[in-house]
Amino acid sequence: MAVDSPLSSQLGPPACERDAKALHFIEETTSHADSVQDRVLTEILTRNSQTEYLTRFKLNGATDRETFKSKLPIITYEDLQPEIHRIANGDRSAILSAHPISEFLTSSGTSAGERKLMPTIKEELDRRRLLYSLLMPVMNLYVPGLERGKGLYFLFVKSETRTPGGLLARPVLTSYYKSDHFKTRPYDPYNVYTSPNEAILCPDSFQSMYAQMLCGLLQRQQVLRVGAVFASGLLRAIRFLQLNWPQLTQDIETGALNPKLTDPSLREYMDKILKPNPELSKCVRHECSKDNWEGIIARIWQNTKYLDVIVTGAMAQYIPTLDYYSGGLPLACTMYASSECYFGLNLKPMCKPSQVSYTIMPNMAYFEFLPHEPDSFGFPRDSLPKLVDLVDVEVGKEYELVITTYAGLYRYRVGDILRVTGFHNSAPQFHFVRRKNVLLSIDSDKTDEAELQKAVENASRLLREFNTSVVEYTSYADTRTIPGHYVIYWELLGKDSANSPTDEVLKQCCLAMEESLNSVYRQGRVADNSIGPLEIRVVKNGTFEELMDYAISRGASINQYKVPRCVNFTPIMELLDSRVVSSHFSPASPHWTPERRR
Repeated sequence: MAVDSPLSSQLGPPACERDAKALHFIEETTSHADSVQDRVLTEILTRNSQTEYLTRFKLNGATDRETFKSKLPIITYEDLQPEIHRIANGDRSAILSAHPISEFLTSSGTSAGERKLMPTIKEELDRRRLLYSLLMPVMNLYVPGLERGKGLYFLFVKSETRTPGGLLARPVLTSYYKSDHFKTRPYDPYNVYTSPNEAILCPDSFQSMYAQMLCGLLQRQQVLRVGAVFASGLLRAIRFLQLNWPQLTQDIETGALNPKLTDPSLREYMDKILKPNPELSKCVRHECSKDNWEGIIARIWQNTKYLDVIVTGAMAQYIPTLDYYSGGLPLACTMYASSECYFGLNLKPMCKPSQVSYTIMPNMAYFEFLPHEPDSFGFPRDSLPKLVDLVDVEVGKEYELVITTYAGLYRYRVGDILRVTGFHNSAPQFHFVRRKNVLLSIDSDKTDEAELQKAVENASRLLREFNTSVVEYTSYADTRTIPGHYVIYWELLGKDSANSPTDEVLKQCCLAMEESLNSVYRQGRVADNSIGPLEIRVVKNGTFEELMDYAISRGASINQYKVPRCVNFTPIMELLDSRVVSSHFSPASPHWTPERRR
């Protein structure tokens, strides 16, 4: 039952007393965004005043914005690498933070082909938990009755390693799922999962997915929402069901668990809940055995009210496929976060994906914004424009996010480009535009133009013995397959038609490209199975001339035309595909291990 609250006129009537407190916190924090930002910066600079990094810039204990901005430079990860390496190698002195660095969070962004290491401190878990605690009170304003059911969420831990100095290095969600904040979380009727901790924390991705899917099927009548972190993850779960429903339904019918599930704690849990249920097995088998899987989510989990997945940024490419498998269920994007920091939440989570805006919560970090011109090539580093404070951004303008965190990142460029859509009280709301410089992305991978160029160069060396070279190339992320995969279009110039590269050689070119890509891509291929084999499509000679002619016919300047290194405009892709003479896929997985290259 909704409780009376003075907040009703702003966000709406809260569903319960706990929700009222959460909504009140949102209102208070966003109403005083500038003073909260002042407090956050003061706390960060006061506690870390004696760190090596702040001492270097001679702040001398100052905590005001003007001194901070005049003395500290705007930095990137590469600027911070010497300090990161020292901490990773075991230096426990107060380099960046007065609080001990508890672990490194591995970013999906990369530097020199390896995941970036983001330092964190234990209390950051409290800040993350706080943001998580605000999500359901907001959702309850739009979708009533969620306390009467469960969420089928596909959540996974990923591989972790230790730095030479002994600190753990792992993705931010793996860190959170393995923390007591998650494992011993108090019961919350609004946030109950069908997946047990034993399944979520199982390191074997097949066993984890199988157990989570089986639990979701066993409790299908209780499922009110279905989700994963990213849209691509939910589609992998649907693909998993397509491949494994015969065995899953057999387990349900007989009450005997698939012998491929060998994890002891997982088997112990499943043995407690798995009982013979021929009726349920028949129902699931009836739906899954049909050729047409349109609306399969709504057909199996008939009480589902929405899908909870990130479909902004690169994930927007999956929206049509999600609509197909869900029968058009609403897509909810609830929060905005990264390895560096958790930023904010969507106060209208049931809006259309194209209208998603995240409200920055000013208590999470100190935020600044670097003006970004959408059509420019960026500002030279030594002449960056003046950064704008959180409350001073302008509606309609785009900015690059810059953060200062409790864990020791100071004026750090995150690389996200955001567009201001409005304000909630005095806190701005942003539409996520894109990651800066990212060309291709299927899952959590991020490949930029320089990396793609290097991969093409490395692969093209295999063509030399055939007197063949790559004249031009472009690419796109093909998400019509599950999992999605990179497609690279090559136009080749061969000097000896009697000695053209064979299919096997071009397959090896695919593998050579994959070996050249960063560790996040290779982990997606090898360990996570979130990316399919890379494909090279060879096109007819003259295809890229036609591409230029098409661009010029649409108004491009012949003097300024450059071949786009990534395409997603349907007419251009249709032109390219109509000129394909052969297609080749990577014949094996690239090399990847959890250990970082030294």
